[in-house]
Amino acid sequence: MSRQHRPLGIAAVAAFGFGLALAATGEARVSMWFVAAALIMGAVVWLEGGPDSAKEIAVVATLAGAAAAGRVLFAAVPGVQPVTVMTIVAGAALGLRAGVAVGMLAAFVSNFFLAQGPWTPYQMLAWGACGAIGALLAPLLRRRLTLAVVAFVLGFAFSTFMDVWEWFAFWPHDMRSLVLVVGRGIPFSLAHAIGNFVLAIAVGPELRRLLERYGRRMRAEVVWA
Repeated sequence: MSRQHRPLGIAAVAAFGFGLALAATGEARVSMWFVAAALIMGAVVWLEGGPDSAKEIAVVATLAGAAAAGRVLFAAVPGVQPVTVMTIVAGAALGLRAGVAVGMLAAFVSNFFLAQGPWTPYQMLAWGACGAIGALLAPLLRRRLTLAVVAFVLGFAFSTFMDVWEWFAFWPHDMRSLVLVVGRGIPFSLAHAIGNFVLAIAVGPELRRLLERYGRRMRAEVVWA
């Protein structure tokens, strides 16, 4: 961590620790803001530490805004979450740093329209993980069908993860409650997964090629003779 980013990094650690302490006292609504702020500050420090940070931040902000807008637009359709496919493709096309940042920012921004709550940091973590998986599986995601299958699996995994978080946060910690909460969410998890599959089949590879072209131009250096 560079010296100029050290105060922000320290603030992120402090906010995260304070948020966890508040959560332990039952103040989940207040702790969410501290944890979310810590995640955002950590992402900014990480993103700023990379090459071409200004250009990278611009493209990440644009993609996150588009993903957030798509999520808000499809909010009336239960379970359909375009954020997942866009985050996976961003990670595959632009790398780990961009994929994680797009997923986290899209969750945080879209929840200003759909409702912030103690679930926000976990959505940020889950979509950030989708971007990381997209980056790690990048060589395998050039085929349309492979991308669609991965998007299907991650969509189902995302929704199931959020169901498990709901069970852990609000329900008795027994197997009966877990089966009830996860089972109740299966239709929505399937809707998320199927929506991802259709979107990835329709535009996934084209979006990746577009982002890869932008990424190459972003990293190109002009040398004057």
